[in-house]
Amino acid sequence: MASSPASSATSQGSSPVRSILTPAALVRLGVGWGTFLALALSGPLLEPPLPGPLLIIALAVIVGVILLCSFGVVHEAEHLARRLGDPYGTLVLTLSIVLIEVVLIAAVMLGPGEHATIARDSVMAVSMIILNAVIGLSLLVGGLRHGGLAHNRTGASAYLALLVPLAAMALALPAVIGRNGAYTQGQEIPIIVLTLALYVFFLVRQMGPQASDFREVDAGPASTTVSAPVAGAGTMVSTSTPAGPTATTGTFTTAPAAPSIRDTLTRHRGEIIARVALLVATVLPIVLLSHDMAALLDDGLERLGAPVALSGVLIAMIVFLPEAITSVRAALGGEIQRVSNLCHGALVSTVGLTIPAVLIIGLLTGQDVVLAESPANLLLLGVTLLLSVTTLAARKVTALHGAAHLVVFAVYGIALFS
Repeated sequence: MASSPASSATSQGSSPVRSILTPAALVRLGVGWGTFLALALSGPLLEPPLPGPLLIIALAVIVGVILLCSFGVVHEAEHLARRLGDPYGTLVLTLSIVLIEVVLIAAVMLGPGEHATIARDSVMAVSMIILNAVIGLSLLVGGLRHGGLAHNRTGASAYLALLVPLAAMALALPAVIGRNGAYTQGQEIPIIVLTLALYVFFLVRQMGPQASDFREVDAGPASTTVSAPVAGAGTMVSTSTPAGPTATTGTFTTAPAAPSIRDTLTRHRGEIIARVALLVATVLPIVLLSHDMAALLDDGLERLGAPVALSGVLIAMIVFLPEAITSVRAALGGEIQRVSNLCHGALVSTVGLTIPAVLIIGLLTGQDVVLAESPANLLLLGVTLLLSVTTLAARKVTALHGAAHLVVFAVYGIALFS
């Protein structure tokens, strides 16, 4: 029996919904919201101080649920990234991760106890993890598999051109012009304005006149296979992207022109809206659970006598684990510019948004926000930025560059516990 046009349209309309609301997505939503409701109903039973074993179990469960939801957020952001294309897609993925970080830092700041340095510790940890651990591992595995990989040096230079002044304003300048490592109220407002203005200008240029500076220029010796979501389907298909100049002729192969962002939003409006809604529904449990995590984490680290900065490191590791996995996968696929967009873009967004956010929270709550880093960490940050400039100045990045970055990250770990 032939289906009617109405039933056919209904079937086609429901297919994208079924492909988006997969069993895995529903499990993440159920676990996230179920954990929040369970904690809300438990009331004072899980308020610190808790017995040691119960504290470990509760903290492990909350961190595990936050990680599970974080992977769900990154999963939806990745689908949006593939649908929208670079640089818009990578921006969605990056902002999703940064939102989680800002929420966790804000939860710690607004929680019990003194956390004047949590923003500094988190931004420093994020800088070391992204610029050395994630990029180092990505360059190492990508270089071992593909040899030298060419990247878009103009785009990489743009990222670093922003990171140098942003990092200086965030972590170095308060030690020189501030008071006790914190900006004065009169200094905070212009720093917030300058940081946000530079970041917004970067976004305008990245998504407009300089968009081509952040696209792949070489995916290795042959065409690279890129997974992309199919409209109305839950599977991924492979499309080939030209790898730049051919080995025999040295000429460039021109790829078919990608549809404009406006056409993409028009053609796939339903899918995009549904994925954004699912992304928001998945990130909300992270927001709601972050307060409980902050309180338990503070109690646990205090009992262990661990370094204060370790709290920021743990937040950075929780937040950027999904993106780290995405970056390594991109490197294995030869997409070295995607690695740069994910990592450098994430760090630019982290500093460009996190620092203004915590300064605004400090102004509203009357808290001092200590941002000035120690001399040892400033030295390591300077070495990291210098190494990044040296690495990305090369025509091709190699596994040797990655090994150098990983060594600097190991030294940071030694300094953290010294």
